[in-house]
Amino acid sequence: MAKQITEKVSWVGKIDWELTTFHGDELSTHKGSSYNSYLIRDKKVALIDTVWKPYDQEFVQRLKQEIDLSKIDYIIMQHNEIDHSGALPELMKEIPNTPIYCTKKGEAIIRGHYHQDWNFVNVKTGDTLELGESTLTFVEMTMLHWPDSMLTYMSGENIVFSNDAFGQHYASESLFNDAVNQSEMMWEAQKYYTNILNLYSSMITKKVQQILAMNLPINMICPSHGVIWRENPMQIVEQYLKWANAYQEDQITIAYDTMWQSTRKMAEAIAEGIRNISPQTTVKLFNVAHQDKNDVLTEIFQSKAVIIGSPTINYGFSFAIAGLLEMIKGLRFKNKKAAAFGSYGWSGDAVKQINAHLTESGFELINEGITKLWVPNQEDLSDCTAFGESIAKSF
Repeated sequence: MAKQITEKVSWVGKIDWELTTFHGDELSTHKGSSYNSYLIRDKKVALIDTVWKPYDQEFVQRLKQEIDLSKIDYIIMQHNEIDHSGALPELMKEIPNTPIYCTKKGEAIIRGHYHQDWNFVNVKTGDTLELGESTLTFVEMTMLHWPDSMLTYMSGENIVFSNDAFGQHYASESLFNDAVNQSEMMWEAQKYYTNILNLYSSMITKKVQQILAMNLPINMICPSHGVIWRENPMQIVEQYLKWANAYQEDQITIAYDTMWQSTRKMAEAIAEGIRNISPQTTVKLFNVAHQDKNDVLTEIFQSKAVIIGSPTINYGFSFAIAGLLEMIKGLRFKNKKAAAFGSYGWSGDAVKQINAHLTESGFELINEGITKLWVPNQEDLSDCTAFGESIAKSF
């Protein structure tokens, strides 16, 4: 059912408690998500975004209970990935001539997805749409995180409909940021930033600064996923500026795979060495073959260094480490150090290859890494502890 946000604005989206993965299987969503659509009633009526396609008929039927669809004057499509535009074809069956406001690239994507010649109205940064007492102002958000993305500012209510910026994959019937678990919410916001937006950090900094320079009063930020920021809404904007600035905490993440526990033993000895020198540094260990890859990436995002370990398998590293390294490369982390380690039997190529991937991904290598033959004995583990101590001393 619809939920009233302000006198003029209602939330008409969908809470998806069952969602466990997103973007195919690329992103884990342990807390579910929401597809936020907003209905604005002024002298004119505007609908901002729709919901994911599996819920298209449900969305339209519930929207009918809220308003006579013929009274919707404008549809604002801020981003046209299927989780935002999926219900658009079902809605347009009911109101086929309603103008759809979107960027030029947004029109191209909608046409590419649905192959329909609807009534498109292209907008760019600074364009406005008068609703009566309120005015909508559009701001292009190119590559945050698709080419067509934009946000919409509503005057009077002073609301930013921020699209995929400032969101989280976080299901909650409470709807607002001050009504949910704060640590859960911020973790999901950081995970969302890490896995979806981090590679666009330089663009985020410029765009956020551009919006701040407009000196707009902001009472509320309404993203396309997760909770609405109504209490101190600028906190998430300030956090984005921090995250976009080569973010790191005093943390070192050790991510490894292991076949017969040798690499695991090395990882634990390296962690012991780091703690010997820097007890204040948070050290976290993850077996990436068994733990969630997106959570591990989020831990790497907030770390000052990552140490990657793998046994040598078929003259290379493990499948799990290969996947993690490829995702690390794509996310373009900044201002982080790295090292590699691993066990081997007859070919110790994994560490050299991990180093090459880390260098290509922009990490500063602390050293050449450490390898150990077969199962490490006590002397080998002491070497690994010393290796960890040398890493801690590099900061």
